[in-house]
Amino acid sequence: MADKTSVEDLRQMSADQLTEKLIELKKEQFNLRFQAASGQLANTARVREVRRSVARIKSIQSEKKKAVAS
Repeated sequence: MADKTSVEDLRQMSADQLTEKLIELKKEQFNLRFQAASGQLANTARVREVRRSVARIKSIQSEKKKAVAS
């Protein structure tokens, strides 16, 4: 699941693709939190990576909405 999508790749995605990616990351984030709570999480750094990826996608979505509005 260790998906390293660059910012440039994210910026080239359509709004629908970004939404799909966001949903995928949110599901992974939920699963990681569940694993952490049950003591089964092996790679604790992945939690941080996923959280930052979610924020990155939300920022890009916001930028795209502002660009369309102006």
